Amino acid sequence: MDKKNALRAGALAAGTTLMMLLMSSPALALTRDDGDDPGTGLSVAETLGLFVAAPLVLFAVIAGLVVVTGKTRKQAKQG
Repeated sequence: MDKKNALRAGALAAGTTLMMLLMSSPALALTRDDGDDPGTGLSVAETLGLFVAAPLVLFAVIAGLVVVTGKTRKQAKQG
C-alpha cells in the first residue's frame, strides 16, 4: 500500500510539472510589449558584483554586527 501511494504522488508531481512547463511559453518573453524601454546589459563583472559580492558583503556585515553585540552583552552580564 505504501508503494502505491508513493507512485501516485510521484506521478502527480511529474504530471503537474510537465503541465506547468507546457503551459508556460518562453517564446512570450521575446515579444516586446508597448512601452518597454530596456537599459543596457550588465557586464560579467557588474553581474558578479551585484549578485555575488554584494550579498556576501551584506551577510558579513550583519554577521559581524551580531557577533559584536553578542560579545558586548556577555561582557555586561559578567561585569
